[in-house]
Amino acid sequence: MALGALPDYPWDEMAPYAARARAHRDGIVDLSIGSPVDPTPALIADALKAATDAHSYPQTAGTPALRSAIASWFERRRGVPGLGDDSVLPTIGSKEFVAWLPFMLGFGEGDVVAHPLAAYPTYEMGARLAGATPLAADDPDSWPSTTKLVWLNSPGNPDGRVLDVPALQAAVARARALGAVIVGDECYAELGWDGRWASEPIPSILDPRVTGGDLTGVLGAYSLSKQSNLAGYRAAFVAGDPALIERLVTVRKHAGMIPPAPVQAAMEVALGDDAHVAAQKALYAARRSVLRPAIEAAGLRIDESVAGLYLWATEGRDAWDTISDLASLGILAGPGHFYGAHFPEHVRFSLTATDERIDAAASRLRSRGH
Repeated sequence: MALGALPDYPWDEMAPYAARARAHRDGIVDLSIGSPVDPTPALIADALKAATDAHSYPQTAGTPALRSAIASWFERRRGVPGLGDDSVLPTIGSKEFVAWLPFMLGFGEGDVVAHPLAAYPTYEMGARLAGATPLAADDPDSWPSTTKLVWLNSPGNPDGRVLDVPALQAAVARARALGAVIVGDECYAELGWDGRWASEPIPSILDPRVTGGDLTGVLGAYSLSKQSNLAGYRAAFVAGDPALIERLVTVRKHAGMIPPAPVQAAMEVALGDDAHVAAQKALYAARRSVLRPAIEAAGLRIDESVAGLYLWATEGRDAWDTISDLASLGILAGPGHFYGAHFPEHVRFSLTATDERIDAAASRLRSRGH
């Protein structure tokens, strides 16, 4: 795709539905975007404030303290021991990393970038920005020989599915057989809800059970936006193969892609505190317990959604029809069309609304079901 031929931003299509939802007598309940509504924890905000004397250029690779905090967090929370300073890298949020990774790794025309069938749209856009070819495919055996980069997303956005260790092993083995880089986008990993994931940690692509202790060609990306309410901070990181991290650091030095020093200080504190993460998860669990039965009472079936920040639902008709009906109730959700061509009858509900707005949505949905 030639520069200048980029598609319109899909969320612009939501404007008329948003206007209709805002006209509801009790106001809009916006469940369309996963943007946190709860406050940034005070200990993190205080760390940011304390670091505002940032007169020197920050370090692209992250401060030693931040790199150590990232490695310690991976060992403590994700079961990934032994990451060195050369295996971790902070990023300016995760979206820029996803969008620019194919370019930063030198992929382009003739190269395939594989991603899930139900997918965060930036996987596809990143491939197109680099001149590569995006391919939606969940089955590793269907990835062609020209595949150079593979995106996994577990827990998935929008569908909330989780890849267990055998599934991750199969994907990594196939990527290695192809000589492709494989990346796990894992930013919802603290939000497991159903079945085994209600009590069992969601595995990382960097888990030694997956990699055999060899990180070659493997990266794991994570964002603090969801677990720590830091979406406005643009605070994320990637870890894995030291050779790939070295390449990314070099490119980012040339391009000036550096997380601000106060944000790096705040990330260090956030990564060292688990209490605020547990508190935030409890808030989302309570909202989910209200919203999920109301969606089902309104006649929608919820698929997957065993983890993550969303409920992935369908009533068996075109998603735009469902979006239109929901807007008449003052509820805004996301159409499945935005997440690839394979789920045109699904809609995505986000848990990121206040308790009061979640209660309002549930009441309206239950009234629809009667």
